[in-house]
Amino acid sequence: MVSSEGASAQRQSGRVYEFLNLSPTARITAMGGYAFPALDNDPGMALRIPALLSREIDNHLSLNFVDYFDDINYGTVAFTRYIEDLGQFSGSLQYINYGTFVEADHTGHVTGQFTAGEYSFQVGWGRSLSENFSIGSNTKLIYSSFHTYSSFGVAVDVSVAYFNPEQQLAASLVVSNAGRQLTYYHDGNREPLPLDLMFGVSKELANAPFRFSLVANNLHNYQLGYDSPVLLPGLFEDPNEEEDPGWSERIGDVAENLMRHVVAGVEFIPGDNFVFRMGYNYRRRQEMKVDTRLSTVGFSWGFGMQISRFRINYGRSVYHLAGAPNHISVSTSLQDLFSD
Repeated sequence: MVSSEGASAQRQSGRVYEFLNLSPTARITAMGGYAFPALDNDPGMALRIPALLSREIDNHLSLNFVDYFDDINYGTVAFTRYIEDLGQFSGSLQYINYGTFVEADHTGHVTGQFTAGEYSFQVGWGRSLSENFSIGSNTKLIYSSFHTYSSFGVAVDVSVAYFNPEQQLAASLVVSNAGRQLTYYHDGNREPLPLDLMFGVSKELANAPFRFSLVANNLHNYQLGYDSPVLLPGLFEDPNEEEDPGWSERIGDVAENLMRHVVAGVEFIPGDNFVFRMGYNYRRRQEMKVDTRLSTVGFSWGFGMQISRFRINYGRSVYHLAGAPNHISVSTSLQDLFSD
């Protein structure tokens, strides 16, 4: 929970249930933190883009775990099931555990301990409209608890996807986390959910083992920059000096804002059983880097491999010099797992 969002700033503060935007799988983590459409029938991607749910990923189980920062950890458990004449369905549970905290009164006297966590139960549905188009949606029931403060909410994702197998091209448009709080942390204080409008595209090269992806996020909110409350406008400026940024600075500001919406990734696919991935999140780098230190903040990487009947993925994303969480995912087809 943070302070209410300013009407003129158009920033992303003041929102609740931000854990919904955490990467659900190691593959997404390795590719910059945002899901993108692809033609390889990945049930993990369908957790964020339900239009990717198809009959080819029927009876898949996915387990995901992240040892985040300090005592925080989060994960996702998901299962898919095809129902004749209705479409492909998925069910998943996403959680984040913030760890154990010391409880004390106003004098500093320790009175005990408490925990904090948030949970989302999600039911997804997807269906093909034609060979090239499909649609899908997720419905989420959300519960959040911070000691004596708790909140319950509901949200939906709506998506459409386009596939062109001949060109090895896929694209998607997703509206995620559209919803509201049903009960509030403070009576009468309703806070917005982390709404996002995303467009993603991926292209696999015909004569080289590479797949490129690009995701444009927060398309409903052009301004994603951050103004420090310390550096207030005019605080260190000469009041007699007129401000004229000039064309070069204006173009630079536009380019800066546009780049904050973009996450890029590439997959190297030398064979059916191994994939190496890299991603770059420009906004994360700009917000979390330390100017006096060279670092790989904003970059991410990982790999996927097939071992027997299990698909194992690993992802590592550098958020800050303080550390880079490790993300592990294991998925399998239950039909293949228990077949002879």
